[in-house]
Amino acid sequence: MALENCLRVSTARPQCLPSLFPTSREKVVFSAQRAGFKKSLLNSTLSFPSGVAYRKSRFICNAREAVNEVGAVTDSSWNELVLASDTPVLVDFWAPWCGPCRMIAPIIDELAKEYAGKISCYKLNTDENPNIATKYGIRSIPTVLFFKNGEKKESVIGAVPKSTLSTTVEKYIDA
Repeated sequence: MALENCLRVSTARPQCLPSLFPTSREKVVFSAQRAGFKKSLLNSTLSFPSGVAYRKSRFICNAREAVNEVGAVTDSSWNELVLASDTPVLVDFWAPWCGPCRMIAPIIDELAKEYAGKISCYKLNTDENPNIATKYGIRSIPTVLFFKNGEKKESVIGAVPKSTLSTTVEKYIDA
């Protein structure tokens, strides 16, 4: 599915991936050095039943597997990354010494992958960035805040199940 999404947003040559060709053989070579792929996929060659032809193309990949980790937001980047975002934003307020924060970190990572392109996900370390945490009244961590159009819409406090966070995300990507 990830490769399928990458090819759909091809920017260099839209013809780089032909439709299914049942009668001959086609090879497509991708130059993916800056597209966020793992090293093993950088020089991949895909074969399709089609005529022998070689085409090179650079492409941009917005696939969920391309999201390796949730980005960090700080006091200085808050306005740009969260308040000015065109997409809904999930912000996880956490600290390295917090056990429950470490428990939900993989859940936040999964949500970032599942909703790539639909929401932006960030983590804010409350020890290093106390101003934003104070501004939004964060008294317990982990706390997950949801923003849409620069406004705080909802907060979820504590180590909650993935289903709770998914339900909240769904409210803001469909609305």
